[in-house]
Amino acid sequence: MIEIKRLQEYNPETATRMRQLLVELSRSGKDKGEIPAEWFQDIIASPWHDVLLAIDEGKILGMASVSIIMGAGIRRNVYLEDFVVSADARGKGVGRLLWQAMLDWGREKGAQKMEFTCGAGRESAQQFYLANGAEIYDTNFFRFEL
Repeated sequence: MIEIKRLQEYNPETATRMRQLLVELSRSGKDKGEIPAEWFQDIIASPWHDVLLAIDEGKILGMASVSIIMGAGIRRNVYLEDFVVSADARGKGVGRLLWQAMLDWGREKGAQKMEFTCGAGRESAQQFYLANGAEIYDTNFFRFEL
């Protein structure tokens, strides 16, 4: 039975599996090195960030990185940074379980909306989002390297 759990601790096996999933998500498909233990510590310590893991019989099948972004006044939104299900687990409801867990997490944090981007060429991901009630907005996404 697939369970959705919040990341609770650092261990090398989890870090390696998360890196493998991120490589599946990456445009380049290249491994950019291990995820530092400090990153895990920061995420676990923060009340405004989480990693949700889809786990079946001890194996991580998918993950989602979510954060709360504070707007002016009392507005809070969830920002979805990474959302990936392993290729061998797609089509089995894992994504839908993670999606629901993200929405529940956001409501628990008092958020009003969840925002995210989806790159061009990811038609199956876009169809998943649309089928699960998301709307596409006509925007331009900018990124500035610090």
